[in-house]
Amino acid sequence: MTPSATSPETNPRNNQRLDRAIVVPRVIGDHRDFLIVSGLAGAAKDVHALEEGADNAYLLGGAMGAAVPMGLGLALAQPDRHVLVVTGDGELLMNVGALATVMVAGVSRFSILCVDNERYGETGNQITHTAMGVDLAMVARGFGIRHTMAASAEDEFDAAKALLRRTDGPVFVHLKISDTPPPKPSSRSFDAVERKLMFRKALLGHV
Repeated sequence: MTPSATSPETNPRNNQRLDRAIVVPRVIGDHRDFLIVSGLAGAAKDVHALEEGADNAYLLGGAMGAAVPMGLGLALAQPDRHVLVVTGDGELLMNVGALATVMVAGVSRFSILCVDNERYGETGNQITHTAMGVDLAMVARGFGIRHTMAASAEDEFDAAKALLRRTDGPVFVHLKISDTPPPKPSSRSFDAVERKLMFRKALLGHV
């Protein structure tokens, strides 16, 4: 039986009931389809849970707001590879103007998955602006990113998964989830040099 993507626990401020531990892997699908740059905090834990130590994923441990620009740079340098940025609402809000740069850069194999729990999970679970009505899908669309969708129900997962794989991007998928904790990594290297070299070797075949 496929586990339900809805969580029985939810904060009254957040009316979403999608459990990120189930939803994020289902929307991403085969992570080997992408080069992945993840934001810090929950997003990094989401990606790490797909496959511990995956060499096609670079997980940020700091530099809040840097995931989208780093992913964009990678997409510009590797136009034949599909780059996926997995980021949270708090991090994206830190540098939301990067979406404008994504649009004008004209990268086609570049997708952004924003996992929105309406919280700053690393600093005490304070609410973000999305808890008060800010619509990041609308923001992305306003910046000119045409391939944009919001997903907040199980019957939208397949469409979101397919959209992430479009090759006429850029693409923005706004995934609304509950504020339940992200997966707990059993082990994760925070050695930035080690992770860089592993990612570089997977990308280029050498360090």
